[in-house]
Formats: sequence, structure tokens, C-alpha cells
Amino acid sequence: MCITCGCGTDEAHIVKDDHGHNHPEHHHHGHNHSHSHGNDHPHVQDRLLHLEKDVLHENALLAERNRGYFDAKQIFAINLVSSPGSGKTMLLERTLNDLKEDFSFYVIEGDQQTSLDADRIKATGTKAIQINTGKGCHLDAHMVLHAVQQLKPEENSVLFIENVGNLVCPSMFDLGENQRVVIMSVTEGDDKPIKYPDMFHTSCACIINKTDLLPYVPFDMDKAVENAKKVNPKLQIFQVSCTTGDGMDNWYHWLKEQVQRLQSA
Repeated sequence: MCITCGCGTDEAHIVKDDHGHNHPEHHHHGHNHSHSHGNDHPHVQDRLLHLEKDVLHENALLAERNRGYFDAKQIFAINLVSSPGSGKTMLLERTLNDLKEDFSFYVIEGDQQTSLDADRIKATGTKAIQINTGKGCHLDAHMVLHAVQQLKPEENSVLFIENVGNLVCPSMFDLGENQRVVIMSVTEGDDKPIKYPDMFHTSCACIINKTDLLPYVPFDMDKAVENAKKVNPKLQIFQVSCTTGDGMDNWYHWLKEQVQRLQSA
């Protein structure tokens, strides 16, 4: 949990709008950074658990606020999560380019530093906003709330939230999204789902990326799918290469089905 991971949240989170302007928001959500080596003391443990409960409760309330806004405007919000280097941004770039005639897209980019990913997304013609979390290792509902207020997505649109590269803390923070999609790559190892089960358990779909590299890495696709299904039997699996485009049609078909289901409800 963030209480014990050292995630910094007392500093400003810089949100860059579509014009490149910075909007610092001073944000504190109760993280405790006074780590004690005497955590076996019952009072210390009680305090940590209490703070953790407060943090997640506050986030859950704001997530419901976000969800209500998305539902009212029929905005399909997708939380993209993965470890660093899985190819999240490249997957997003290709999706935005290939489906730009089908949907109105908006993107929230989360990174500890730089606006490099947001710049790549804007190059596709998509309206995007960058959240820099500083030492923070995840996005939370409060950050998404403020980003959406600046982004102002249209009704009946699709909002991608590219979370900070991390398979641990983002799994605990609901952002108000409709669906959470976890991305892994064949370069990471086929045991990823059982090493980080919370993220795969809380996701509805898993994209296994970089399949064009399968001849060059010791990755067992059948084992990876088996491990993912052990953690979450309902998980939808998509095997894709964002470089060659192989398998992307299956991902697009699923995405279109999800959006149509929401907007026809």
C-alpha cells in the first residue's frame, strides 16, 4: 500500500493542459512517511491501518463522483495499467490512429516526470492532458477529477487514462473508470500475472503485447494465459503486436462492443 511504499503526495502534481500551461494542485491524501522500524508495536500497526482505510475511503468517494459524471455523459473511461515498458503508449497511439473515425477520444497521461507521452498522444490529433505525480507511484480519483475538469470531454466519447507504470499501487485505487485493462509484454515473463495478482484480478481484460518478439524471448504464451486465468478466470485475453498490428482487430472489436453497450444502455 502507499502508506508503506514511500509514495510522495504532499508535493504539487503538475497538470499540463492542451496548451502546455502548468496547473499545480497541492494534493495530500493522508500518506504516512514516518516509517518506523518498530511496526510490530500494536499502536503503530493500528495507526497505519487507520490511515490506509482513510486514504482508500476518500478515494472511493471521489471515484464514485467521477463515475457519476462519466455515466451522465455516457463517457466510456478505460484505466490502462501496466509495468513500465510494456508498450502502453504505443498501444494507445495505434488505437487512437486506427479508430479516430469511430470515436471521439480524450486521454489523461500519468507519469512521475515529463510530458513525453502526452506529446506523443497529441501528435495523433487527440486532446490530452498530462499529470505528473512527482514521487507518487499511481494516479488517484482526485487527480483524475481535476484533469477531467480541464479536459472537458464531450458526451458519448472515450476517455483513456494511462496510469503510472506500476503493477502494485494502481490496483488499489479506483478512478471511477468503466473498465480496467492491464497490459503486459512478452519481454516481461509469463509469470507476471501470478507475481502481481491484484492488478490482474481487478482488471477485465489483459493485453499481451509485443508478440512479434516471441521468436527471440523465452516466453510461454500458453503458460502466461494459464497464469492470468488462474488469477481471474473471467479475464479477456488479447495477444497483440502494436508494431505489426497483429491481433489489434480483436482488441478493437472488444472496445467497440464495450462502448456500444454503454451508450445503448
